[in-house]
Amino acid sequence: MGLTGIQIFKLLPKTNCGECGVPTCLAFAMNLASGKAELEKCPYVSEEAKEKLATESAPPIRPLTIGTGEYAVKVGGETVLFRHEKTFVNPPGFAVLVSTDEDNASVAGKIKRFLAAQYDRVGLKLRAEMFAIKDNNGDAAKFCALAKVVSDETGAAMIFMSDSTDVLTAAADTFKDKKPLLFGATSENAEAVGNLAKAAGCPVAVKGGGSLDSVIALSEKLSAAGVKDILIDTGTRDLKKAFEEQVLIRRAALKDRFRPLGFPTIIMANEMAGDLMEEALVAATFIAKYGAIIVMSDIQPHVVFPLLLDRLNIYTDPQRPMTAEQGIYPINNPDANSPVMVTCNFSLTYFIVSGEIEASRVPTWLCVQDTEGLSVMTAWAAGKFSGESVGTFINKCGIKDKVSKKEVIIPGYAAGISGELEEELSGWTVTVGPREASQIPKFLKSR
Repeated sequence: MGLTGIQIFKLLPKTNCGECGVPTCLAFAMNLASGKAELEKCPYVSEEAKEKLATESAPPIRPLTIGTGEYAVKVGGETVLFRHEKTFVNPPGFAVLVSTDEDNASVAGKIKRFLAAQYDRVGLKLRAEMFAIKDNNGDAAKFCALAKVVSDETGAAMIFMSDSTDVLTAAADTFKDKKPLLFGATSENAEAVGNLAKAAGCPVAVKGGGSLDSVIALSEKLSAAGVKDILIDTGTRDLKKAFEEQVLIRRAALKDRFRPLGFPTIIMANEMAGDLMEEALVAATFIAKYGAIIVMSDIQPHVVFPLLLDRLNIYTDPQRPMTAEQGIYPINNPDANSPVMVTCNFSLTYFIVSGEIEASRVPTWLCVQDTEGLSVMTAWAAGKFSGESVGTFINKCGIKDKVSKKEVIIPGYAAGISGELEEELSGWTVTVGPREASQIPKFLKSR
């Protein structure tokens, strides 16, 4: 049974320095107890406390990162079985498979589709993040050449897949600064691959023989050898059995704190289906239950876009609205004579309003106030978009220094705050804008 937050707190330095990312040691202790933080985040914890807390404070599913830069994929770190209990944290990464026996045209086509299949949605970039590079002939030079092409042209995170430790060693030595995932450690080569992973500082995937017992034996062996960053492939390629195994792994890690299964998993969707559409169904299954990396044979817009939306929906915190950052947004290159509009920071509202302003082609300053993710009407009803709060925001955000015409345009649905806002903004004119965002272009052009 794990330590409670209070028991952990007694072992912490109690400096309340905030360097761990939360304001107090008690809050950090509570996060450790619930598996939402790692002990390494505390810079002042004693070695004695580290020894006592190392096992108890580790997240039930170890978090790890594959790749570097903008395509880096963080997986693991989950603390619940169902997203409505709290939330799922790190969305699964999508990987596209290329192999050393593919011709150049095939590889180039996959790279082109990978780069093209990127979509902006409510301020987020939806896309696949990884390439799985598979060795089919044991030629280390050819494998590294293919990895270089993928890395240079995409910058994507990489999975190196080979049965040859010589190939994996050559690739890991060449690309260790890219932090690839080494796939995979089996009962035959676990010691060699584990030593390679430690030397290169790369995560490693274990590949079982189609049973959880085989996975447990491999993860225990690697953990005992000092390998920390592990992913699990059970080796099962039957959809029903793989689904059952994913549930068992998650339950064992979260409910029983069973460390040998406390690692994220990798799903080979390309080996579990007969065509790309079937792969999409497999991928959708394991986005929900509980794949951390999903490998597909190709990427096509009509297949990947629904999967990206599925992932976004499942891994969006159901208890926290999506928000835009509070601040001033210049649209269409405004100057000191451009109008000033204000709205809330609910993402959908922000993107609709900013889109309509952009479509109008009228240079405009858009001031986005933090309303805790509430829409204009809801924020107004809750008192979070009032004359006082908007006035305070306008006075402090810096827009006064950017414009010579002291006029602010408020949403039509918040017309009731105009009088109070005029009192808060001395010397400013408050204008009530349209109620519907679709009327914004007409409104701005008529001014």
